[in-house]
Amino acid sequence: RGAAGTGDPAGATRERDHALVRRAQEGEEAAFAELVALYEKRAWRVARNMVPGDEDARDLVQEAFLRVFRNLDRFDYKHAFSTWLYRIVSNLSIDHLRRRRRTQSTSPVDEDEAGIDLIDEDAPAPSAALESSETQDEVRACLESLAPHFQSVLVLRELEGLPCTEIAEIVGATHVTVRWRLHRGRKLFQEEWERRARLRDSSRTRGIADPSASPFEPARDEERPDSFPSESTGECED
Repeated sequence: RGAAGTGDPAGATRERDHALVRRAQEGEEAAFAELVALYEKRAWRVARNMVPGDEDARDLVQEAFLRVFRNLDRFDYKHAFSTWLYRIVSNLSIDHLRRRRRTQSTSPVDEDEAGIDLIDEDAPAPSAALESSETQDEVRACLESLAPHFQSVLVLRELEGLPCTEIAEIVGATHVTVRWRLHRGRKLFQEEWERRARLRDSSRTRGIADPSASPFEPARDEERPDSFPSESTGECED
């Protein structure tokens, strides 16, 4: 539980949240209410960008905080509270999507594809490209077409701006697996974005600056490592 340095905003946030968790563990309701107030909107945003419908997202966030409350004594202080919360929200959202899609036909997922380029994990999130509500709706529609494990990492990285290391903790995957899912997810997102653009004859007058360009930009060639390990093993190859 190291103290946060004065020049480390992330560390200060971590210490603040840990202090609130300790107080909540001791039965202080106001401390838990403060945690909810701090993270409710962010948790809803993650859920809403993964599941269709505001009501479903609200229900998932409510369930997530209920699980947090019930499991406060199990909180691991080695991790940030936000990482723990995002993991719960992400898992609940993925479970919801899988139940919803159980009867729908899905394309096979080629997660053992080898030798693919990886994305630039430090690329900035395309917040400027997502300012219009029209674009937000299109982004959500494209995200909903993806398998949940691609959808979750895209939401956490592209829309929430989390680093790959934290996303790996949240989704329970290796760092390199997260980077591959981002690369593959961006490619699938681009394909769906372009497919939908072709169906929108009047899209250029509907607030989308460039209907053929995905807001999730790939990495530049010089920023891409050579390959990634097999998803099935989760191990990094030398």
